[in-house]
Amino acid sequence: MYNDYDNYSGRGALQEDLTSYMNRTFRWMFMGLLLTFAVAFLGYVTGMVAFVMNGAVLMALSIAELVLVVVLGSRLTDMAPGTATALFFGYAALNGLVFSAYFLIFDLSMLIFAFVAAALYFGIMCVYGAVTKADLSSLGSILTGGLLALIAFTVLGLFLNFGVFDLVICAGGLVLFMVLTAYDVQKIKELYYYTAGDELMAHKTAIYGALQLYLDFINIFLKILRLMSRNRD
Repeated sequence: MYNDYDNYSGRGALQEDLTSYMNRTFRWMFMGLLLTFAVAFLGYVTGMVAFVMNGAVLMALSIAELVLVVVLGSRLTDMAPGTATALFFGYAALNGLVFSAYFLIFDLSMLIFAFVAAALYFGIMCVYGAVTKADLSSLGSILTGGLLALIAFTVLGLFLNFGVFDLVICAGGLVLFMVLTAYDVQKIKELYYYTAGDELMAHKTAIYGALQLYLDFINIFLKILRLMSRNRD
């Protein structure tokens, strides 16, 4: 990972552009979230959610989402900026279809509370990632291992009943994605200095950074929602 942005000779001159770049990345991320929740709400009020709840449809949507994320991450350098943007918003729209089911499963008040709590946690970690002088890149391997473990437990949870331990896993996942948020914010700053001067690449890395932040927020939201539902049960 590129870590020399603090020593970059033009750092002072680029600071204003960095702020603009970060703002652009967060705007993409918020627009993706807005699209997701708009599609989710429309899917609920139009009754499309009944179609989405079909097991085969959910599986197809999940696979399509995974493909979009993999393609965007692996082909970012080669693809056109417009393609990267379309893939990001395509993912956000597909995720909105999946999220339409949450309007059937959870009370609106619970969804709103979870969203506000997620925004608070996410915002705090974004600020920390932006202002800290600590090099969070050293956490990369730990966070990757944590993600793999979380995925493994999630898959096992489809077949096994973890009982109370499920709360521990969920709480651990919440902490993991909070740390990932700070890590990704710092990584976005590094990518800016790495691509400074190349507007096309900067656009694509801003989209990629927006996707990472989008995924962090969504997972924080889902973990909070899961903890709330478990406590209610």
